[in-house]
Amino acid sequence: MLLTRFDYKFDFMGKRHIALLLSGILMAVSLGSLFVQGLVFGIDFTGGTLVEVGYSQPADIEDIRKTLHENGFPDAVVQHFGSSKEVLIRLGVHEESKEEPLSSKILRLLQQGGEKVDMRRVEYVGPQIGKELVEKGGLAVIYTLIGILIYVGFRFEYRFAIGAVAALVHDTVIVVGFFSLFRLEFDLTVLAALLAVIGYSLNDTIVVFDRIRENFVKLRKQASINVMNISINQMLGRTVMTSVTTALVLIILFIFGGELIHGFSTALLLGVIIGTYSSIYIASASALGLGVSKVDLMPVEKEGEEKNTEGFKW
Repeated sequence: MLLTRFDYKFDFMGKRHIALLLSGILMAVSLGSLFVQGLVFGIDFTGGTLVEVGYSQPADIEDIRKTLHENGFPDAVVQHFGSSKEVLIRLGVHEESKEEPLSSKILRLLQQGGEKVDMRRVEYVGPQIGKELVEKGGLAVIYTLIGILIYVGFRFEYRFAIGAVAALVHDTVIVVGFFSLFRLEFDLTVLAALLAVIGYSLNDTIVVFDRIRENFVKLRKQASINVMNISINQMLGRTVMTSVTTALVLIILFIFGGELIHGFSTALLLGVIIGTYSSIYIASASALGLGVSKVDLMPVEKEGEEKNTEGFKW
């Protein structure tokens, strides 16, 4: 049985102005941080050297970090990789001498205390490649948003398409702004998480839009704001359950997944929360603000069908 305007539990659209004000503040802070501080790019984007070493016993990350910082590598990022005996070291761009390659110097520093350390892997990313990744990553996000605009516009109605893209831009800006504001490293895993956030948020938005479109046909006498409130309330249980179960997995991934995917899980967790909020308050509120109504979604009645219906009633 469908809810009516008198028995829906939450008046989401009635609070849309407060939500839009909150979103405006969050986006302003995010954009301000991006313009003032920028992003802390990882070596995937800036270029640098990645060194993986193996120890015969559990390695002390703090000692390794201290050794490197005191010997000319203050930007070294040290973390466990796979197990407590495997260590991943990420360095920025450093000049290498012909006598001693950078990887050999790192290995010599780590072996100073008599530790048995084996070199497992060395990877170098040039700054030019990093610059290309920044450009291509940004273009990937832009092309994704354009494709979504076209898809939703064909499937629903252009006002819904604008609302969906507004929600996705909102989610993207806030997640990226969070990384800028708190100086978290932005690397390829975070970019992948950002694209996943766009997909998650869009899926949630499409489910809500589908119910709104269905209810515009069923509840023809209701005002647009009431139809949207009824539709969101009907989908609320599904939305909350999906978001909570996804968030639980991401929290476990953040805690037990290791430092290497902290950025990935953080971006996804934040994106799930913001995406759930935006599918209600940004996407739906934007479509409502643009004036979507039952007239835009009602099926066109054909003259022949109308005559047949009248004949049936008689």
